[in-house]
Amino acid sequence: MAPSEPNGGPRWRLIVVGGHTRSIGKTQLVCDVISAFRPANWIAGKITQYGHGVCAQNGENCDCAPDEHVCAINWEVQADTGTDSARFLAAGARRSFWLRTKQGFLAEGLPLLRAALQQAIKAGGAELPPVIVESNSLLQFLKPSLYFAIVDPAKEDFKDSARAALDRADALVLRGSANALITAGPSWTRLPAHLLREKPSVTQREGEPLPEPLHVLVQRTLEGPANVSI
Repeated sequence: MAPSEPNGGPRWRLIVVGGHTRSIGKTQLVCDVISAFRPANWIAGKITQYGHGVCAQNGENCDCAPDEHVCAINWEVQADTGTDSARFLAAGARRSFWLRTKQGFLAEGLPLLRAALQQAIKAGGAELPPVIVESNSLLQFLKPSLYFAIVDPAKEDFKDSARAALDRADALVLRGSANALITAGPSWTRLPAHLLREKPSVTQREGEPLPEPLHVLVQRTLEGPANVSI
């Protein structure tokens, strides 16, 4: 029987993967985790927040009002479309979703996510599968079972949501050499000094297998209690 909150909602084992900017391999790390633990029958997903003036339904400017079309969610049905959610299926996820919201409207998208997960429960039996989500902003609303933050010292750009979330990371995943942190650009010098010094970190280049320290953390999460209410 799946554990539940007093209000009847289920509790989940939830892993969140984030990063300080685009194109640093967040989707790949989600795939690495799924592939390393394929028997877990993951529900995987990606959360995208579009900028102002862009519609969450189609990712384009459709001239909708600021409070219209603020969020949308879809289940991926094919593993070969080339989208990030399709890559999750190709890696071995049982189900894969893409939640899109206008910038600043993730709170309005969470009911869609809860309903989608409830749908997945009904379709998949009593045993709750683990959930892994590519997102930074989700941490504004909950504490996941495990949070990996990818950092690449060669990229100076920092998303505001990533800067705020780094301190909550259970491990930092470094792209490139750890020595690059010493010569990182100005954006890195504005981070609290203790973050990069005290956080557990592991180096993984894209295309490499899931590092053993991360494997241990994921295994521990899967064997631990389901304690996250979404």
